[in-house]
Amino acid sequence: MNDPVTTALGALSGESFLSPSYGEARECAPGSVAGPSGLLIVRRLGRVAYEPTWEAMRRFTDSRSEDTPDEIWLLEHPPVYTLGQAGKSEHLLRNEGIPLVKIDRGGQITYHGPGQLVVYLMIDLARRKLKVRELVHLMEQALIDFLAAVDLKAERVDGAPGVYVDGAKIAALGLRVRKGCSYHGLSLNVDMDLTPFTWINPCGYEGLKTVQLADFDIRMDVAQAGDGLLEHLCRLLPPVQ
Repeated sequence: MNDPVTTALGALSGESFLSPSYGEARECAPGSVAGPSGLLIVRRLGRVAYEPTWEAMRRFTDSRSEDTPDEIWLLEHPPVYTLGQAGKSEHLLRNEGIPLVKIDRGGQITYHGPGQLVVYLMIDLARRKLKVRELVHLMEQALIDFLAAVDLKAERVDGAPGVYVDGAKIAALGLRVRKGCSYHGLSLNVDMDLTPFTWINPCGYEGLKTVQLADFDIRMDVAQAGDGLLEHLCRLLPPVQ
């Protein structure tokens, strides 16, 4: 029997979710850093379209039970702007043909594109004794720790979720919680064309500069960045209770 997310993405794509075009699933072993129950599945999806992936996250969240393992998806998207629930369309400054998708996360407008790591976290918050703000703090800390491991000093900015290097944004965050479970997640700029960020007010902030790992001569691809960040996310996630 297929699990809910396999069914969701498979139905939308016409392919098996675990086919080579989508990657593979790995369940953490009991007693691992993911928690004593091993209730974490990691899926490496490669490059996938935004809207089917968003729909799969929602279907997965709606269909999960108290026994459904948490999931982390590592991926990248083709070029797309996403606008949060309270987002204002005037933050799109120039229309250069990149699709704009209005979605159900918090926050304003951001850009996703090739060369950017996207991590979606489907976490049962109660089962890990987490509050929403604690999960946001955890995600930011995982990013800061990962960047420190590659000799890049990053920090938080009060009132502006995400992670910054010398005031420039390198990683964005946005979550939705439904049925006590999170979806959406974070993005980290690795080695991409940053030009589309200049056509928006990133995350609603006029003139906010964006940077990426490649700007600091940190050479890695999206998959390598995903594996590195995953270690810190798993280390910081509380165990399943």
